[in-house]
Amino acid sequence: MKKFIVIATLALAPVFSAQEMVTKPVQSYQTAQYQSKKKAFVDALLAKMTLDEKIGQLNLPTSGDFTTGQAQSSDIGKKVEQGLVGGLFNIKGADKIKAVQKVAVEKSRLKIPMIFGMDVIHGYETTFPIPLGLAASWDMNLVQQSARVAAKEAAADGINWTFSPMVDISREPRWGRVSEGSGEDPYLGSEISKNMVYGYQGKDLANGTNILACVKHFALYGAGEAGRDYNTVDMSHVRMFNEYFPPYKAAVDAGVASVMASFNEVDGIPATGSRWLQTEVLRNQWKFKGFVVTDYTGINEMVEHGMGDLQQVSALALKAGVDMDMVGEGFLTTLKKSLAEGKVTQAEIDMAARRILEAKYDLGLFDNPYKHGDAKLAAKEVYNLENRNIARSVAAQSMVLMKNENQVLPLKKSGTVAVIGPLVNNSLNMAGTWSVATKHAISVNLMQGLQANYGKEVKFLSAKGANIDYDAKLEDIYAAHGKKTDRDNRSKEALLKEAVDIANKADVIVLAIGESAEMSGESSSRTEITIPQSQVDLLNELKKTGKPIAMVLFTGRPLALTNVKDAPDAILNAWFAGSEAGNAIADVLFGKVNPSGKLPMTFPRSLGQVPIYYNAKNTGRPLAQDKVDKCVYERFRSNYMDECNTPLYPFGYGLSYSKFNYSDVTVSNANPKGNQTIQASVTVTNSGNYDGAEVVQLYIRDMVGSITRPVKELKGFQKVMLKKGESKKITFDITPESLKFYNGDLKYDWESGEFDIMIGTNSEEVKHSKIHWTK
Repeated sequence: MKKFIVIATLALAPVFSAQEMVTKPVQSYQTAQYQSKKKAFVDALLAKMTLDEKIGQLNLPTSGDFTTGQAQSSDIGKKVEQGLVGGLFNIKGADKIKAVQKVAVEKSRLKIPMIFGMDVIHGYETTFPIPLGLAASWDMNLVQQSARVAAKEAAADGINWTFSPMVDISREPRWGRVSEGSGEDPYLGSEISKNMVYGYQGKDLANGTNILACVKHFALYGAGEAGRDYNTVDMSHVRMFNEYFPPYKAAVDAGVASVMASFNEVDGIPATGSRWLQTEVLRNQWKFKGFVVTDYTGINEMVEHGMGDLQQVSALALKAGVDMDMVGEGFLTTLKKSLAEGKVTQAEIDMAARRILEAKYDLGLFDNPYKHGDAKLAAKEVYNLENRNIARSVAAQSMVLMKNENQVLPLKKSGTVAVIGPLVNNSLNMAGTWSVATKHAISVNLMQGLQANYGKEVKFLSAKGANIDYDAKLEDIYAAHGKKTDRDNRSKEALLKEAVDIANKADVIVLAIGESAEMSGESSSRTEITIPQSQVDLLNELKKTGKPIAMVLFTGRPLALTNVKDAPDAILNAWFAGSEAGNAIADVLFGKVNPSGKLPMTFPRSLGQVPIYYNAKNTGRPLAQDKVDKCVYERFRSNYMDECNTPLYPFGYGLSYSKFNYSDVTVSNANPKGNQTIQASVTVTNSGNYDGAEVVQLYIRDMVGSITRPVKELKGFQKVMLKKGESKKITFDITPESLKFYNGDLKYDWESGEFDIMIGTNSEEVKHSKIHWTK
């Protein structure tokens, strides 16, 4: 079976149609009749519960990986029987979960079922590209479909709650968790956020194949100082509401069932204890109806923040609006005492317990606590051929072609190809970070994918060429969570010689370099965001052979590629593509799939430019555009003496094996008034030799505002397939809603004035048209 998984050549799976996907599900459980019935049920149950049982519902410990026989005898099992556990996470397997649930519903006094959570971040056992890679597809059908597949697999194996989507906006590539989000833009991030929720939760949470989504991390986690994980965040409320809050709100508007608090502080208070965040913004302003869970030991960590002892911070969290305590057991061990001392109220405990019980009701667990998890069903649903087909298709469409001189790609299906790099034969690193349920050993690596798909036509030679890093201790840190990098103890000279020898026997070189899987992710901040020198030296040695080089980039973050970008003839950013990585990369390298991905995050020229992002604001002394374009330094202007202002690769950037030409932008009305809808259009022509997909991007600039406005903001995009030689007129509807922002009074509105309408292939290459819109 393992051999089949490695060498199978999978057909590319069709995606769901736009009619099936990317529409907000009509959630049947939100009717007035349903809500009334739910309230009556939960009221009756709460009336029967003791204080300990209510507090127990707020307790979310991690299970550890105990066997089914330990379900009752373990410490967790005893607490479940006593009604002191509301849910478990990180327990895997339908039989194990069923055994624990059996204790809850047959042994505890009130027989209240539990929920079971897991970090199903970018797939369950069938693993999709890391979220930053998935965002690069700019395809909401694919985004929603990936979540749907993940939900079905997880539910079949007993999981009914995922700690996803992670929607933190970040302009900080030093922060490792950019890999887990959707990049720098609030509009793209919001579209992805809501579609992930739709994919996980569907129309009916109680149907047994949908699971609770949990948007995280609320709030502002991606803006930590210096890119260091868990670090301080400090920003204005105007920036919060305009730039960082939108993806969280999009998830709430989509009906997300739960929200996870973030580790960082906001306005001087840890988010876990912030009533302004959890109650004023989330519940009062955004009308969120679900429950809030902490991140791992988030309550306990407020002690280190300097907010008091465990009893004090537990009370602070409850009063802020937190409903469930992950792992720390601060609620379980202190709330009863705090109630007796008047530091929390019975009503606050009851409300938190109510929200947990309501989520269980929505999942249908009181009717059938075993509806999630069936070993026979899991054997059919989890990691099956259909799901792997979909993962392969999604992965291929997430890759970004960043360079392709002399049409080195796609490769010819003949001759000899040297496949070189530290991860070309490494399956453990293909899925990337936060791939908790992935069976890494059977993920398809690059060499396997190439051999399986093109080994009959092409001769492939392989060499490692270099280790991930010269520093063995540092590489050991990179090899976290069992994702070994297979360090080769030969000298660097021996590794380089072997690589050069096989390169000289080949017609073209495929060089796979970059990060290993756990060089990005949680607690994986880096002060340097370049490719390690060991791999740079490998690239430079191979360049001396004179052979064409197609560089496949493995990365979980934007990297500063200035010192390597000139050497290869082509650069394909494959991110970490998931369990079908090798097959998907092969599909793109040999042209079975024409790459169509676009960057969801800016790639800087150097670390000194960070943070660099497309939707920045002008200074009062901006550098003139012609000097920006030519990288000319001018004193007393906002620029660097030793670096250009421009990025290496801008937001929205991505090439194709074909070429797309844009006409000038036309607008249906250059002087709209009031609540009108106008159309902005452009004709896009595929003037190349390949059929391909292009992401057409709409940007708008508000030229004059009551507060300073960004130089451009993404306001729409369409992914369109064009046959070679084909032209299509692409039209965007623009309404006053597209012009709104939070002003200095935090009022969400638009203002009359002049607007620059821009449409193009990325955030820098756009065509312009001006309009004047009055109220």
